[in-house]
Amino acid sequence: MSQSLGPMSGREQPSRDSVAGMDRLSALNHPLASNLVTLLRDTTTAPPQFETAIHEVTRCLLWKATQEEPVDNIDVSTFSGSSLSGTRFSRRIAAFVILRAGLSMAPPVRTLIPEAPIYQVGIKRDESILEPQLYYSNLPTSFTNIDHLMILDPMLATGGSARMALQLVRTVFTGDVSFLGLIGAPLGVATLLETDPNLRVYLASLDERLDSNGYIVPGLGDAGDRVFGTN
Repeated sequence: MSQSLGPMSGREQPSRDSVAGMDRLSALNHPLASNLVTLLRDTTTAPPQFETAIHEVTRCLLWKATQEEPVDNIDVSTFSGSSLSGTRFSRRIAAFVILRAGLSMAPPVRTLIPEAPIYQVGIKRDESILEPQLYYSNLPTSFTNIDHLMILDPMLATGGSARMALQLVRTVFTGDVSFLGLIGAPLGVATLLETDPNLRVYLASLDERLDSNGYIVPGLGDAGDRVFGTN
């Protein structure tokens, strides 16, 4: 009896080395980030610890993604009684979370950039053909007060869901867009960067490839199931 082939069968994938050097891809290169990703990959990590690790990795990604954000000088009162010059972001930042796993990346945004609105989009992948299906979006009709929009999703596999989210964004927004994810496959990264010449991608880890079913290798399992304990 012939063995059934997965939906990735016959589909070419770029090598990790060819994608790793792309100009608009930034991967975290820090021992703490590596430790956290290792915790995420461990099958014995319980949902509460898994979610906490996602929060901490997302903090690292936010630091990286905002490293070149312009700032304004402001004066603040200090406990010594004097006034001191400080800074705040010049531009308004917003987040766009891909449900459901992307919800786990939202709390650090609320903590570090409390003024940032957080929008949601519901996209699920048809596992039989690896194509995205939109089921919910609360994007506004325009982003007149936003300058930098961050798309959040832990996993970047084929890039289908992230590309759909990006295309939705581009119907109403022409400013800077970044994608922040925990791990990504070379195919997903290449797909996303080719979709928009101005997009930047920030990952904790660029993994090796996708298997025949379209799952990231080595990966970390289904992030949504592991966060919510439904696996």
